[in-house]
Amino acid sequence: MTGLLLKALTGALVVILIGVLSKTRNYYIAGLVPLFPTFALIAHYIVGTERNIEALRTTIIFGLWAVIPYTAYLISLYFFIGSMKLHYALFGAVVCWSLAAWLLISLWTRFHA
Repeated sequence: MTGLLLKALTGALVVILIGVLSKTRNYYIAGLVPLFPTFALIAHYIVGTERNIEALRTTIIFGLWAVIPYTAYLISLYFFIGSMKLHYALFGAVVCWSLAAWLLISLWTRFHA
């Protein structure tokens, strides 16, 4: 229960930090905060301790390729906000991320499995 509470508080602090940064002169830094590799650290630790170093290296390489879906999200959102309401643009960008992630996983499993 304590672990769950700590995770919830951490998430809340991140949201507050993003909200505070979005109101500053350097509002764009709010876009960097969610990219802190919190989950990557957890994933790399788990793979590194439960598997071998080669599995960890494979996970790292896949993580480099995983930037592609995020890039697809950002590019599509950039264009969607010019012609759609924000909610629709965000939804469309998430759909683009999902398609790019599906394609990445499909190609990865085809050529690396």
